[in-house]
Amino acid sequence: MSKVEEFEELRPLLFSIAYRILGSVGEAEDAVQETWLRFDGTATRPTSTKAYLSTTVTRIAIDVLRSARVRREQYVGPWFPEPLLNDPYEDPARAVELADSVSLAALLLLERLSPLERAVFVLREVFGFGFEEVAAAVGRTEAACRQLVVRARRHMREGRPRFEAVRTEREELASRFFDALREGDVASLQDLLAADVSMAGDGGGKAPQLARAVVGADNVARLLASVFPWMTRIDVTFEPHEINGQPGAVFRDREGRVVNVMVLDVLDGRIRAIRSVINPDKLAHIGPVADAWALDRELRRARRRPN
Repeated sequence: MSKVEEFEELRPLLFSIAYRILGSVGEAEDAVQETWLRFDGTATRPTSTKAYLSTTVTRIAIDVLRSARVRREQYVGPWFPEPLLNDPYEDPARAVELADSVSLAALLLLERLSPLERAVFVLREVFGFGFEEVAAAVGRTEAACRQLVVRARRHMREGRPRFEAVRTEREELASRFFDALREGDVASLQDLLAADVSMAGDGGGKAPQLARAVVGADNVARLLASVFPWMTRIDVTFEPHEINGQPGAVFRDREGRVVNVMVLDVLDGRIRAIRSVINPDKLAHIGPVADAWALDRELRRARRRPN
């Protein structure tokens, strides 16, 4: 195969590695593009193209993550990963690991790890690379990588919920949730939410967002029921969609532009977390983005208008 053909065959894997290390679609795509430029500029073909490209994209992603950590410390409000509607890489032998590692909850847990721990965990635990390959990719000894994996596993395990919901349960619960959301049905929403459910939004200071997370089934249900029926009056619609392997929805304005993305975290038969990404910088890869500030003003006017 030509260089281009080899690279394109491996592009889905490279993007999936970079996205899990960075939690950003745009940064992952940039890392993959930089990997191509370096591969294209090599005078000789590597013995293993997969090993060479995986190593290159991993090292680029680690460098980007180190600088991104400084920006995230100064971020306005909660920071969530950029939503991913479709993971381009598939491997039936590792389907469970791939699906689990891409959820917003898992990506937020990965944020607790150092860049090296995160990269080693992703390569070893998610994609099944051997320790020799992992060591070569991150420039550490195999013994050091084994220690990094042990620490990363411990951190990830400590933050994991005890019981995961099966896919069919998640989908059925999400369907009932969005039906109740359309109707503004407080009682039905309360029945679907965990007692300690939390709801938070990532606007990054660039879109309207909650001042702080809302906690508790009653508080969350009443807030949702007080807002979303009014949103339908200004022609905001939503389409249920799997996001980062979890049930969610994409909200759009009357022109079809993306307003926000909502993701549900389901555990033990209840919704335990609701996360909304409304920062326009994190939505542009999905499609044209709505003016959330203008929509917020229109919503406020609609609520003041007599029935």
